[in-house]
Amino acid sequence: MAAADALSQDWLAFSRRATEAGREALARFPLRAERSERMGRGEGGDMTLAIDAAVEDVVFEELERFGVGVCVLSEERGVVDICGGGPVRLVIDPIDGSLNAKREIPLYSISIAVASGDDMESVEFGYISDFPDGEEWWAYRGGGAFHDGHPLTIDAAAHERLEILGVESAAPSLIFAHSEALAATEADRMRMLGSAALSLCYVASARFDGLISLRPMRSVDVAAGQLIVREAGGRVAFPDDGGGPTGLGLEMRSRVLAATSDRILGLLHDTARTVRG
Repeated sequence: MAAADALSQDWLAFSRRATEAGREALARFPLRAERSERMGRGEGGDMTLAIDAAVEDVVFEELERFGVGVCVLSEERGVVDICGGGPVRLVIDPIDGSLNAKREIPLYSISIAVASGDDMESVEFGYISDFPDGEEWWAYRGGGAFHDGHPLTIDAAAHERLEILGVESAAPSLIFAHSEALAATEADRMRMLGSAALSLCYVASARFDGLISLRPMRSVDVAAGQLIVREAGGRVAFPDDGGGPTGLGLEMRSRVLAATSDRILGLLHDTARTVRG
């Protein structure tokens, strides 16, 4: 299937079906002990839990039923061709925030990005849904961003002050090591969700004024969310990509900065220069 044909498919409808299938899969693991079962390390390098594998399995089943030839990059399985593969790439994190999901903290999401190439600039569609409460965000490149069906438009002029800063990869050692740098942002408060995808959506929805990760993130964590922020009118930067295109492969590692205005992004860039995860 040609790239144009694959990209023209109804990816929003697919993403919603995949999310509902994932939610049903999660319901099969009502107990924390069941959710915590370890299945080995996924291709992305993190430990795969039973819930990660179960949700990924049903997403791949939905893809097979969808019948569109794509190359899939998934946190657990790595690179997989579906229906013969093709030039279009799908970047999937079946559960972003697996620790939250394991411990029954209601902040974990599915993240799906559809790209025409192999870098962040080629992401054409992004979708993220919070599994517990059903909130959903999506965006089309050049077509805007949406939250629960309503357009998102960030008013940058209303976000000159950093009232709430989102922080991801928030290991206590990293927070301690970079406490002075974080304080220098002059943020009123910090919030740590434990899901990079949802944190990016919170910037797109102007719930957060900015977001910084204290250690490098992977493409599966941020591919969909970075498009949603940008299409909402926000700013996104990857300070570790060397100034070139930020790739979509599993080898991609960079901290991520997101902001509701240029001024706040500048503050976060200053902070990132002193932060080494």
